[in-house]
Amino acid sequence: MKESGIKPSPTEQAKRGLFINEVDVPLLDAVTRLIQLLDKPMDIPLLAPLLIKEILYRVLQGKHGGTLTQLAVEGDGAFRIKAAIDYIKEHYKQAFRVEELAEHVNMSMPTLHRRFKEITAMTPIQFQKQLRLQAARSFLLSESMNAADVAFQVGYESPSQFSREYSRLFGLSPIQDIKRLKILDGNTSD
Repeated sequence: MKESGIKPSPTEQAKRGLFINEVDVPLLDAVTRLIQLLDKPMDIPLLAPLLIKEILYRVLQGKHGGTLTQLAVEGDGAFRIKAAIDYIKEHYKQAFRVEELAEHVNMSMPTLHRRFKEITAMTPIQFQKQLRLQAARSFLLSESMNAADVAFQVGYESPSQFSREYSRLFGLSPIQDIKRLKILDGNTSD
């Protein structure tokens, strides 16, 4: 942002942190060139940082660039929400109180709750739950652990609560979901 002279609009309200947009040719070209570096690993250390910089520049120049720059500006409300998101990602296994999170990012609890929901479409606790369940799904797919062990691994105290919330999010129990995913992936070794 500094090098390109892109400045966030202070009057623009932060919107959701996820956007869908058509990819223009210059952005697609930069992403393609980055992927092609996999064919020449010796070029990666020198060229990958330049291509990543180009990709970021093109994204910031796009339709949602103004909102994205707000997430990077220290002191801005969106930056504080990013700090809250980072905190939850680092500590998703531990229980936390929203009051503590608000204090950590120097926001009032109502403001944190409102702004967090504006940007993520979830409350902080719902966001933590999503992270836990996504991590659990990943563990179940890659490790040979049972659902109860995974539940404890990602911070749940009750395997039955974990199973209910997992089923609510993914539509199937942990065991059924993992079996389905392994079949879809062609990995039917169990």
